[in-house]
Amino acid sequence: MDQPTRGADRNQSLADQADPTTDEMLLPQLDDGITLLDVEGGRGVPIMQSLVLDHLLLHDGPAFWVDANGHATTTTLAQIAPSQRLLNRIHVARGFTAYQHYGAVCGLPSAVNKSIQRSTVDAGAAGRGAPGRDEDTSPHTPALIVAPAVDAQYRVDDTLDETHAKTLQARTLARLATYADGYDIPAIVTRNERNEFTEPVATVTDHHLECEQTRMGPRVVGEDFETLVYPVDDGAYYQTTFAYWRQLLAARATQVGVEPTTPTPSTPTPEGVGTGVTADGETVAATADPLLDAWTATGTGGR
Repeated sequence: MDQPTRGADRNQSLADQADPTTDEMLLPQLDDGITLLDVEGGRGVPIMQSLVLDHLLLHDGPAFWVDANGHATTTTLAQIAPSQRLLNRIHVARGFTAYQHYGAVCGLPSAVNKSIQRSTVDAGAAGRGAPGRDEDTSPHTPALIVAPAVDAQYRVDDTLDETHAKTLQARTLARLATYADGYDIPAIVTRNERNEFTEPVATVTDHHLECEQTRMGPRVVGEDFETLVYPVDDGAYYQTTFAYWRQLLAARATQVGVEPTTPTPSTPTPEGVGTGVTADGETVAATADPLLDAWTATGTGGR
């Protein structure tokens, strides 16, 4: 059966032209450990859901989602999911108070065990296991843990004073880190606000992704990732990063037999502007004032 096509796969031809080593063009890969996603200017529900669905497309196994503040809304999940079968692999528990949220996190291992038992029984009854896409993952064991707005319930619960709220949040974070390490899988979390209360969230995380809303679309930046292209309706891709265009043109020049070169300035340029080429083909240092360049050039009537 044909597997769902990811946006990154649709862009693979462009990626090959620009940089063959670049596999992920649109969405970052979630590595093992806890990843903190900070979204500027909003909750970023579709962005987080996209990261979850993209990870499930690449890896076997279910995702276990401990929800807060309605991030696991099925409205947007169903709209952006390329296959409805993906939604069957997402198990959601909701916590409407701090104790409910903490209880859902504590009960995650039991939910995992029940899921493994059920999936292995179903696979045995079918006479075969589900085909795997990733040799390092299993369709029975967890592929991802999701905990959006991990600070939300502990921040607003009136039954807890500030000290107890911080303690309960710290225990939640410690359990999530233990689960991610024990299962050797990623866990992605978000926080409602950046302040002193959520400093422990940033401390416990292994990876950090920041997303900002731009005119071209959401731009995600991490330690080893930066959004370079944005999809449009006709299948083309807009690009706003100068360095990427430079890679693209260098690759194109190699294809047509023109070896890309970078001119070396003959003299230092403190202003950092670069170099220029005269009518005689001489490479000269350029300043911030082109009229001054022409006035002081030797052999052209200048001083």
